Amino acid sequence: MRKLDLQYPTCPIRNVISRMSDKWSLLILSTLSQNGIMRYKELQQAVPDISQKMLSGTLKRLVEDKLINRKMYNEIPPRVEYSLTKTGKDLMPAVGMMIEWAQAHFEEITAE
Repeated sequence: MRKLDLQYPTCPIRNVISRMSDKWSLLILSTLSQNGIMRYKELQQAVPDISQKMLSGTLKRLVEDKLINRKMYNEIPPRVEYSLTKTGKDLMPAVGMMIEWAQAHFEEITAE
């Protein structure tokens, strides 16, 4: 394995992980991966414990980070759809491994 540059601000690990280390980003990415194109309301229903403010902010950040697409249709009422970008799709095998690891070790980690 290649030696990592751990110096901020050039460290890839610090910069990339910090952008998706909140619980909502990975949940939204995995939901889009499983379901394909989704509208805002569908995402809100798929992740029922997320607030509107948090969902909006997380979607905006994931769009800015080029992990998801936001496509707005010029209709009344406006229709907006979200989907994974190629970069987001490329990330999903690593996210999938994290999900599998979490499922395998959940009880061990959460045991008191």
